[in-house]
Amino acid sequence: MDTPSLLAQTPHRRYNPLLGEWVLVSPQRNQRPWQGKVESIPSAQSPSYDPDCYLCPGNQRAGGVRNPTYTSTFVFDNDFAALLPAAPPVFIGEDNLLIAESERGICRVMCFSPQHNLSLGQMEKSAVVAVVDAWAQQHAELAALGWVNHVQIFENRGLLMGASNPHPHCQIWANATIPNLPLREEQHQQEFLRRHGRCLLCSYLELERQEKVRVVLANSSFVALVPFWAVWPFEILVLSARHCATLPDFLAQERGDLADILARLTHLYDLVFGVPFPYSMGFHQQPSDGREHPGSHLHAHFLPPLLRSASIRKFMVGYELLAAPQRDVTPESAAEILRNALSAG
Repeated sequence: MDTPSLLAQTPHRRYNPLLGEWVLVSPQRNQRPWQGKVESIPSAQSPSYDPDCYLCPGNQRAGGVRNPTYTSTFVFDNDFAALLPAAPPVFIGEDNLLIAESERGICRVMCFSPQHNLSLGQMEKSAVVAVVDAWAQQHAELAALGWVNHVQIFENRGLLMGASNPHPHCQIWANATIPNLPLREEQHQQEFLRRHGRCLLCSYLELERQEKVRVVLANSSFVALVPFWAVWPFEILVLSARHCATLPDFLAQERGDLADILARLTHLYDLVFGVPFPYSMGFHQQPSDGREHPGSHLHAHFLPPLLRSASIRKFMVGYELLAAPQRDVTPESAAEILRNALSAG
């Protein structure tokens, strides 16, 4: 039996070179019956304007500020920010065990569209390009602040991911330090470059283009694929074909292609699982700490919780919380399901 067939039937570990950790894959468990909790997926029906929505144009937010009557993207400082730019310096280091320090930061909210009932997959391409342009502008503006060392752009979509407001929007957090996961990815990318003399993600993308089994969508500038080491059942990694470190590095054509991939991918998720498909999405970019990061390759992670249908979701429990990530759906089978939906839809 060849190696791909063995991997499709045999419990095995897969290595994630970005995080330097292993994922346990158990494809033989896919035939077991599901007797767990089944979620009800909320209806996608909502108005284009909601007078009670604090993100719609002209409405008053919880903090008392009234939104302008914006017609494209709209960015504002979060009224209930998790990070504060003027946080006073604090440090605790008791016996090298009880350690804490203050963290400065800026938290912003960005509305993708004035229309309350849209998503990236339902917006016109020109509107999604405007979102990509706004992301690049926000990254450049925040990264230019001398004390900001990392900018995290992320979107939580759907009630299952904690997004209480369905209005299309994302968040942008700028930190004085580099958070845990981006730091680990950055360290492994630089170490791979040092050891092998080539970019980790450029090399990985070349392999995926050759094998084709995990590639879902592609255009001239970007590839969306289910990573070999995926943890979430229908996880997607979006990679730029050209080695770029940050969103402002992209040319106009590349920004248009990124908008195309994001719109097609989110629409594809909806085709497979139904609207609105829940996920957390975020970009990992080069830190803005002023140092050289030649191995840093911009990429986006899509992490959807749904397991086998629009009503069964994936929790991190038991073994995954105490030992290591584990999954039953192989990346190859997930990619095939997504590709089949393309031809059917």
